[in-house]
Amino acid sequence: MGLPAIDSYPMPGSSVLPRPHVSWRIDPARCALLVHGMQNHFVGAFPAGRSPVVELVDNIVALRELAGALGLPVVFSAESTGQRPGRRGLMAEVWDSGTGHEPDAAAIIEPLVPRPGEHLLSNVRHNAFLRSHLGRLLRSEGRDQLIVCGVYAHRGVLLTAADAFMNDIQPFIVADAVADLSAEEHSMALRWAARSGVVCSTAALLRDLLLHRGRRNT
Repeated sequence: MGLPAIDSYPMPGSSVLPRPHVSWRIDPARCALLVHGMQNHFVGAFPAGRSPVVELVDNIVALRELAGALGLPVVFSAESTGQRPGRRGLMAEVWDSGTGHEPDAAAIIEPLVPRPGEHLLSNVRHNAFLRSHLGRLLRSEGRDQLIVCGVYAHRGVLLTAADAFMNDIQPFIVADAVADLSAEEHSMALRWAARSGVVCSTAALLRDLLLHRGRRNT
């Protein structure tokens, strides 16, 4: 099947975000940032220079910069190139060969290239926890909150957030730092994510991280 063509659509604003079912508050001492699937192959499917990809990249860059400044673990999850059909399992029947065999296709996009000290995990399923050591990494860092951003909202982002919840890790899904195949699927993913996590805007999350750090330093 491969990736369908993605039309431009407006990134959702904070006024239309679903109401959370939980009252969790982000804590820089407890959280890590996961940037999921921000590879040339997947990001390149969006219309360049238009919504939602412009806001997607800008907002993830802002999250990554503050995470680094606050000492949060920053984790990138990405599909590797040249996966055998047997390794991909049923994924090969639905989404062909993923990123294919070209290294450039599997590379993280230029504005988000991982830096020394950041983590790059290879994943073979949409769920970043499955068949990776993401869970062990978070436990070793003493982190029980996970900020999730990247693509695609109704696949990797939603499945990863759900698995975090199932493993007693509080997921924070950043509504305008994820994108999807359509506005409808984006909105659907946020509604589902709000049932077992906090759906928030980039601006609100950045503000809360800074406010929490300020309270701890006073």
